[in-house]
Amino acid sequence: ILNYDIMARFRRRTCIILLLFILFICSIMMALKTLRPDRAGFGDPFGLGLLPELQQRTVLSENKHNSLNKVQGDTVTRVSNLHSIAVNTMKASMPPVNKLEEELSSPNYNFHIFYYSWFGNPQFDGKYIHWNHPLLPHWDPKIANNYPKGRHNPPEDIGANFYPELGSYSSKDPSVIEAHMKQMRSASTGVIVLSWYPPGMADENGEPTDDLVPVILDYAHKYNLKVTFHIEPYKDRDDRSMYHNVKYIIDKYGGHPAFYRHKTSTGRFLPLFYVYDSYVTLPEIWANLLTISGSQTIRNTPYDALFIALLVEERHKHDIHRSGFDGMYTYFATNGFSYGSSHHNWASLKAFCDSNNLMFIPSVGPGYIDTSIRPWNNHNTRNRVNGKYYETAFSAALLVRPEIISITSFNEWHEGTQIEKAVPKRTGQVVYLDYKPHKPNVYLELTQKWSEKYRKEQEQWLM
Repeated sequence: ILNYDIMARFRRRTCIILLLFILFICSIMMALKTLRPDRAGFGDPFGLGLLPELQQRTVLSENKHNSLNKVQGDTVTRVSNLHSIAVNTMKASMPPVNKLEEELSSPNYNFHIFYYSWFGNPQFDGKYIHWNHPLLPHWDPKIANNYPKGRHNPPEDIGANFYPELGSYSSKDPSVIEAHMKQMRSASTGVIVLSWYPPGMADENGEPTDDLVPVILDYAHKYNLKVTFHIEPYKDRDDRSMYHNVKYIIDKYGGHPAFYRHKTSTGRFLPLFYVYDSYVTLPEIWANLLTISGSQTIRNTPYDALFIALLVEERHKHDIHRSGFDGMYTYFATNGFSYGSSHHNWASLKAFCDSNNLMFIPSVGPGYIDTSIRPWNNHNTRNRVNGKYYETAFSAALLVRPEIISITSFNEWHEGTQIEKAVPKRTGQVVYLDYKPHKPNVYLELTQKWSEKYRKEQEQWLM
C-alpha cells in the first residue's frame, strides 16, 4: 500500500510538471508569434533588413502584402455571396498593371536596352528566321578556306553560342513578347531600343518587322516600359528617306503611351532615335536633315527629335558634331574593339560632348562572342567572367556620369551580348555556353543592381 501511494503521488507530480512545461512552451510560442511579422513564411530569416542587398526585396514584399490586403478587404466588403465567388471576384478585380507594379522593380528611364524582334520559327512564321543564321566567311579568301561554311539547323543547332531559356522562339509569339517585357522590367531598365527597318525592309537574314511594333508598344505599356527606335542602315538611307521615316514613326506610333520622349535641358520632351552605322553617310548629308539651315531640315518642325549617332573611331566625334547630331553612343560590347567601345576613352569622349552640348551615351555589355556565325573572330571574344566583365563596364560608365546608359543587349544572341535568360544545353553537335554557376536570370539581377546604384549616384551628381 505504501508503494502504491508513493507511485500515485509521483504520477500526479509528473503530470503537473508536464502540464506546466507544456503551458510554458505554449506561452513562449505565443510571445514569439507576436514578435514575428505576420508576413514571414516558414524559413524566413530574422534580421533580413541587416543585409543591404535583400532589404529592398523585403520592402517590396511588404508593400505587395499591404496592397493585396487592401484589395482583399475591399472585395470581400463588396461581395456578399459564397466564398468561392468572392475569391473569383477579387482576382478579377485586380488590375494587372497594379499587380505588376507591386512585383517588379521600378523602371529606370535612363537605362536603355537594345532589343531585336527579328527571330522566327515554323509555328509562328512558317520557318526559322535568324536562328538558322549562315556562317559568315572571312573577307580574306585564304583565311575563309580554313573555316566551315553553311547555315545553322535549328532547333538543336542555332546561330548563337548560348541557348535561350525560351528556346528558338518567334518574336511574334505573344507569350515571348510578354516574357521579354517582364524580364526587362525585372532588370529595372526603362527604355527598349527597338531595332527598326522601314516597312517592307529587313536585314539580309531577316524579314520585315514593322508590323510587330504596335504589339511591342502595347506589351511595353503593360509593364510601364517605353520604346524608342534603333534605326538600322537600310538601303538608300539618306537625309530625304530619314525625314520620311522619322515622320512615319512619329505619325504612326508617337501617340502611343509607350512611345519614348526624352526631357531635354530646356524642358522640351522630344523623341529620341539611335542611328546605327551613322558614319557610313557623309556629314554633309546628315547636316541637310539635322541642322537648322539644312535643305531637308527636321529642326523646329513637329518631327524634331534627338538623334544619337554611333561613334566607332575617334575622328567620328568631329563628324557627329558637324552633322548636327544631338549625341553619340558606342554600342559595341567588346572593350577595346573600337575607340568608342574602349572604356578608357569614355572620359575624353564625355568631355568632348560636354564642351559641344552633345549627349554621351556609353554602351555596356555582359561580354561578347560571335564565333557561331563568325568562326574566325575568336580574337574579339570577351569572357563574361561570371558577371565581372559586365560590372566592370557599368563601373566605367558611372565614372563619367552619363545622362543615359545603354545596354548591349537584351537579345542579340548571334553576338553573345544578351542578358536574356539562357540555359545549359548540349546536343550531338554543340555544347552551348551558359551562365553557371549562376542562375539563368543572373544578368537581369546584375542590371537591376546597377540601375539602383546609378539612381543613388545620380542623386549625388545633381546635388
